[in-house]
Amino acid sequence: MIPVNEPLLAKNTLKYVSECVETGWISSAGSYIKRFEQEYAEFCGVKHAITTTSGTTALHLALATCGIRLGDAVLIPSLTMIAVPYSVLYTGAIPIPIDVDREIFNIDPEKIRIYLKNHCRYKRKNKAFIDMKTGKKIRAILPVHLYGHPCHMKEIKDIADEYNLLIIEDAAEAHGALYYPENHRKNPLLAGAIGDVGCFSFYANKIITTGEGGMIVTNSDAIASKARHLKNLAHSSEKRFLHTELAFNYRMTNLQAAVGTAQLEELTRFISIKQKMAESYNLLLKDIQGLTLPVEKPWARNVYWMYAVVVEDELGISRDNLMITLKNRGVDTRSFFVPVHKQPVFTDNFQSLSLPISEELSQKGFYLPSGLALREEQIKTVSNILHSILRGQE
Repeated sequence: MIPVNEPLLAKNTLKYVSECVETGWISSAGSYIKRFEQEYAEFCGVKHAITTTSGTTALHLALATCGIRLGDAVLIPSLTMIAVPYSVLYTGAIPIPIDVDREIFNIDPEKIRIYLKNHCRYKRKNKAFIDMKTGKKIRAILPVHLYGHPCHMKEIKDIADEYNLLIIEDAAEAHGALYYPENHRKNPLLAGAIGDVGCFSFYANKIITTGEGGMIVTNSDAIASKARHLKNLAHSSEKRFLHTELAFNYRMTNLQAAVGTAQLEELTRFISIKQKMAESYNLLLKDIQGLTLPVEKPWARNVYWMYAVVVEDELGISRDNLMITLKNRGVDTRSFFVPVHKQPVFTDNFQSLSLPISEELSQKGFYLPSGLALREEQIKTVSNILHSILRGQE
């Protein structure tokens, strides 16, 4: 079986982890925590990076640090991983799913504008835009850079500025993805480092991994200080074990940070591997009519966390049947996410909501084997098997 993802560990991983074990610094203190945070901040071009236990806790910590709470609402893409709406709910706020762009799968800025215009009104008393259906205060936009392609951040930032909203980016799948404002390629912005706060995941299938783990990044001294305070149970600065507010234990271990430090050293190489993988797939699959391949907009650098394709009606086989047939032939795949508004856990909240692009992509999209350990010969094998299956449909 060719796996959908297989991690690639950096050459210095064992060396750095062994150092932690040999010195006894294996928990949430130790030199690699500080080193990983500093080097990741430098990579992102921001002032601060704060480690967490996962991408989910990074999102929750970012939202809580920014003061998102009961009575608030956050705009999110419907086509996203379940951790996104969960992290909003953990704060007491509610997520409001917005439909996505058909080509890049990310939240559609125009649909954000339509929602704010048609469903929200400015209330002087609240000094904020209020969702008229729920009565909640719209506080933030949470764009997710899905499958490695960045969102159109200039348009999102323009909306946030107009409506006085925070931007909390989810770049869990987009380490190193670039956004070029006005197509000006000399001044790229890194996905995750454009909004007020950015969040990353280092789960085993991500471009760099710590096994489990996450990071938030920001240029705000106040946000960084608050995040560090809340992620460590909010011990009082005056007296340890004295706590004045609800907080969390979201501390990454030094062992994980050691792995992350080694991974970060090779991130540029890892991104290159992902891009070459996509180039190979593009060349080998470009002749298949009815299979929409991933795009890279002129204003973006796609890092192709996963090679995501869409099965169009003209292909002559359903997405699910194609995935089953591929698996029977030794090729593992994964379908796109189930939209937030279609998740059973949220049925009562969004039962009347129709977001057709998210719904269509959820039914037609899947991704092929895309891990860093994937070899060129395996890409050719996957492509040959795919062609063979589709020839049988003729």
